Amino acid sequence: MAPGLRQPITEHRLLLERRRELRALDAALADLRDAVGGVPRARRAGLLAFTGSAGLGKTTLVAEARARAAAHGFTVLSGKGGEQEQELAFRVVRQLLQPTLAAMDEPGRQDVLGSWYDVVAAALGLEATGTVPDPVGVRDGLDWVMTRLAVMNAPVVLLLDDVHWADAESLNWLASFAPRAADLPLLIVLAYRPDELPPEARAFRALVEHHENRPHVLTPLSAAGVARIVRNEVGEGAEDAFCEECWTVTGGSPFEAVELAIRLGERRLTGTRDDLPTMRHLASAVKGPGLLERLHRLDTATVRFAWTAAVLGTSISPELAATIAVVGSEGAARATEKLRAARILADTPGPGGSLEFVHPTIATAIYQDIPEALRVGLHNSAAVSVRAAGLGPTAAARHLLEVPSEGRPEAVECLREAAREYLRAGAPEAARRVLTRALQEPPPPEDRAALLHELASSTFLIEPAATVTHLRAALAEPGVDLDLRASIVYRLTQALAHLDQVAEAAAVAADEVRQAPHPRIRLRMQADQFVWSAFRTDEPDACARSRRLARMADRLTGRRVEERYILGLRAWDAMLRGEPRRTVLTCAEKALDGGLSWTDENRGFEVPVSVALVFMYCDQPRRAEELFTEGLAQCQAKGWRGSHLALGQALFGYIRYRRGCLAEAEELAREGLRIADRVEGAVPAQWFAVGILIQTLLARGRTAEARRLADRHRYGEAVPKAVIYPDPRTVYAGLLLAEGRRRKAAHLLSGVGDWLASKGWHNPTWCPWQLSLASALAPTAPDRAIRLARDAVKAARDFGAASAIGQALRTEAEVTGGPAALGLYAEAVDQLEQSPASYELARALVGHGAALARNGRLQEAADRLYRGQEGAVHCGAEALAARAREELSAAGLRPLPLRYAQTDTLTAQERSAAEMAAQGRPAAVVAKELRLSERGVTRLLSSVYRKIGTDAAGLSRALESFPRPRP
Repeated sequence: MAPGLRQPITEHRLLLERRRELRALDAALADLRDAVGGVPRARRAGLLAFTGSAGLGKTTLVAEARARAAAHGFTVLSGKGGEQEQELAFRVVRQLLQPTLAAMDEPGRQDVLGSWYDVVAAALGLEATGTVPDPVGVRDGLDWVMTRLAVMNAPVVLLLDDVHWADAESLNWLASFAPRAADLPLLIVLAYRPDELPPEARAFRALVEHHENRPHVLTPLSAAGVARIVRNEVGEGAEDAFCEECWTVTGGSPFEAVELAIRLGERRLTGTRDDLPTMRHLASAVKGPGLLERLHRLDTATVRFAWTAAVLGTSISPELAATIAVVGSEGAARATEKLRAARILADTPGPGGSLEFVHPTIATAIYQDIPEALRVGLHNSAAVSVRAAGLGPTAAARHLLEVPSEGRPEAVECLREAAREYLRAGAPEAARRVLTRALQEPPPPEDRAALLHELASSTFLIEPAATVTHLRAALAEPGVDLDLRASIVYRLTQALAHLDQVAEAAAVAADEVRQAPHPRIRLRMQADQFVWSAFRTDEPDACARSRRLARMADRLTGRRVEERYILGLRAWDAMLRGEPRRTVLTCAEKALDGGLSWTDENRGFEVPVSVALVFMYCDQPRRAEELFTEGLAQCQAKGWRGSHLALGQALFGYIRYRRGCLAEAEELAREGLRIADRVEGAVPAQWFAVGILIQTLLARGRTAEARRLADRHRYGEAVPKAVIYPDPRTVYAGLLLAEGRRRKAAHLLSGVGDWLASKGWHNPTWCPWQLSLASALAPTAPDRAIRLARDAVKAARDFGAASAIGQALRTEAEVTGGPAALGLYAEAVDQLEQSPASYELARALVGHGAALARNGRLQEAADRLYRGQEGAVHCGAEALAARAREELSAAGLRPLPLRYAQTDTLTAQERSAAEMAAQGRPAAVVAKELRLSERGVTRLLSSVYRKIGTDAAGLSRALESFPRPRP
């Protein structure tokens, strides 16, 4: 050690008057140890936070947490924010996780990250693919990685210092993940300055300030505490007045008190009244002007090295600093030694040979001391040197943000590369920062349109209005490449639709159709025009557009993806219009022959989703679920876990709802809504999820809960300009009907009918407005109600889906009443038994049974009501099951135990049919094997589904646990 160079004051002196904080730390560590050791005691919390202004000892407490955790044998992961590195996305996350991952070989990393590798690789600084995940997907992936590492290395203590200087992406992840810590073998210890948290740290602030263990707010040391520190250095003879003055000049700051005590000891002072002037002089040199005066007394090369270190931030490489400061390796070594002796720089803990400032306040003071022109030059040199050292474009771009624009193409390219890396890391805000700076450079004219497109892509998820501005500017550039222009137009239409400006999106696409010089590009633009036109609620001539679409689709084979999108749109449009089911399915299959990707960034997933839903509306929910499962897997693999996943989950729930699996439908819709609520601007996904959830709750008989949900989301108060399904006004009318508000429901549904008629959409399976309106009008206008129901029956027969025909017939029976309703009910049941709509079948059975009972046919009524009750309970339709029991009691019939209980068995014939169906054997083959008609097989499988509680997609699994028939 160099003469006169002092080691830091001993630990027990640093932790004076911190008993409360240390007790909290020991308790948290004990909780963690006991939780991992199997002691049956609930953990108090998984989070411990220390706050306070600069110099109050937060870093010392974090260091003590490290030492105590290590003494317990716990795994410690650590990171800290840096004032000059807040622009580096996921920097703190990388500090936490990279050391552990770097110690593994590549197979080990692949095993830990699993299917999340491509999603989180860029965020963790690993070699990444071209995947561009969304921020929600990256946060979910980081949750997985942290959870896996916590379990593998349990127990784990995660230390984060200077959190107020952490990058926004790391802060957002921490805020979302930290609540899980109490359920893991993990303790998170935080330290931050509350007054310096950035505005975007709202979620983090809410996390720590509303946590059950509120932050421990550090206070300055008392006069006695400062006196103890001083006397430990200068001796017990230090006078009380001298120590009191030391407390006054340091303000009770542990950092300043320790630094002052060390300097007093170095000067061999004894703490008498005569030492006061010297003490005051030494105290002024600890921070602020005195610190800078002390720095400037050193030689020029050392000062320049210190300035360079302040520009680089934390974990300073001496070699890199020497290059930027232009002092040479020997000069850097001398400067480092002098700065160590002056207690300005110190070695970072652990291997690596890097440096750090003794305290962040020193780094801040020295950075602010650099003359502005020189500071710019140092950042400019740092950008070049960092890039040359192989530290990557984002590290260099951080410095370029501090350099004035000079029209350098190499700077533009570096910033664009950094943006691409940030987008692959799921950090669009960071990408926007560097691309905005690149635009100011400015770029070469031939690159401007591409750069604007990249900038628009970075703002799409965070500010779609800015995306529209950037893309319109890109289109105004001369000589834009045709494929780039097509991508710009698609992104522009997507952003406009995201802003609920669907009409304008369609107009932009139509304008491009007229301008496109190449047939392939023109066809692609026509597909986009058809997409946004079809999803406009205010389309002026939907029928003409449908005719054009049909003519075009008839000429296409589906060889190219543009053709398949047109065919997919044709299938969707034909379904909406109520054309025959065979026509719809033929177009849908042609669209799928060759593939439709859910994750094509230049085409979106509106058409693939619509094609998948076509199969649901055509009574093929299993095929729809297969397509959704595959599509959602594509989204998740790409890290798209925001609005795409929210919408996909909600619509998957809609498929389950239409099959009658109401509990599963509710769970999926709630999950879709939960995801949508996490994503800023995911309003369309919320509309879908809320509507599906309300419809499901109404089917389950939970009207009050549906009303609370509608009020919370203001559902029914406004109608979006984009087509949402199930149609919001029809869903809201259903809620009004359930509440007995028939007149208001009828008024709303009449408007829906007028709107659908203007578009030529007549299929009641997509929007059963006539059925709901018939129910609303039945008490006051029975003749009109019957006409509406009959019109719906005709439209359903024209379409040809058994579920739609059965539902319409049931409604006609309800509004017709009397003996004439019995035949309608019987036909409704017959149709629904041939469909996958088990909830609708249960409704028809209960309605038929009640009608039979009122007409004195009790034996037949009993069979229908018992079956309807079983079906309702199986579906999760509590209110319908209660109605069945009431009808049974009213008819003098005693409700029997439910026949689908696990103690029952399938008949031998039912099991044989189920096993063959599970193997995918056609109905004709099953009928031949069992010597039945195909209709008989359908009835047999309907019975199986009611007993087992699944459809053909889940038969194999269900049959394994279902008892076999007794001999």
